[in-house]
Amino acid sequence: MAEHGLDTRMCDGLDRWADDRCDAQVLGRPDRRAACGCDARVLGRPDRRVGRGRDAQAPGRLDPARHAGSGRNASTGVDGSVCSGTIYGPSGVGLGRTGGGVAVTRASDTQGGSVVLSKEGLPGWLDPVVHAVETVQPVQLSRFLPPSDGAGRQSAVLILFGEGERGPELLLMERASSLRSHAGQPSFPGGALDPEDGDPHGDGPLRAALREAEEETGLDPSGVQLFGVLPKLYIPVSGFVVTPVLGWWREPSPVGVVDPNETARVFTVPVADLTDPENRATTVHPSGHRGPAFLVESALVWGFTAGLIDRLLHYAGWERSWDREKQVPLDWRS
Repeated sequence: MAEHGLDTRMCDGLDRWADDRCDAQVLGRPDRRAACGCDARVLGRPDRRVGRGRDAQAPGRLDPARHAGSGRNASTGVDGSVCSGTIYGPSGVGLGRTGGGVAVTRASDTQGGSVVLSKEGLPGWLDPVVHAVETVQPVQLSRFLPPSDGAGRQSAVLILFGEGERGPELLLMERASSLRSHAGQPSFPGGALDPEDGDPHGDGPLRAALREAEEETGLDPSGVQLFGVLPKLYIPVSGFVVTPVLGWWREPSPVGVVDPNETARVFTVPVADLTDPENRATTVHPSGHRGPAFLVESALVWGFTAGLIDRLLHYAGWERSWDREKQVPLDWRS
């Protein structure tokens, strides 16, 4: 979340080591029959179907072939309550209705139309993430929470899960090396809310997350199914209030660099690589700040983005034991 001048360096609440970690369990629901009726395809490769029969080596030794297409029948609010057809977003704001089919987001939705959250038809391997979103408390994510007086610039990031050749994966982007701040730093697509995005306490963050992802990576929002929102978090050094919006890349579309002056590359990272202990480390800033990091896809993922990934892996029950003493030093320009 380094775009639009968002400073993500010192949000150490996300990357503190929690000693009171709950026993989050993988909710693979092995008793539920797989309903793989959807036309799932490899990300960015619409001509190739995902191989459901392989061992994807996903987090927690999750097997998407066994848990694919759990086919959730009832839509629920982000607080886990049954919505009777109405989808509820942040602060309980009604965002629309699911109707009889799976809700996906139209490209026009980013221009002021209806945007909905729906858990219907998600693949079974996302169940632990859905459970985490429904149950996690703000203080379990960060000690930096939005000011009670409403101060701070509203913004959003898109945490987009897809399924690629190696199973579940996340969409990331890397800032251009020529930028004055956060050069070369990976992040989720995202940025500040624009007035046309709408109510920052309603569906504004959903629309902003999709709009920014489209502007930065060329993502087609019509193929994205938004299914959850994490509590708003605060970045003190920049004053941004960030809403993490979670989506399922139901209908993959080509993505890539839209503006090379801002972005060096757009890439996906297998979740299996993010959970691999060999790819995990602790970054150490000259200021003394320490936080989780991931060495994946020839990139060092750290800061706010790494903190969010770390917390999601933990509360989804996908985290594996790793060496927190393995350090990667940062310099003052970081």
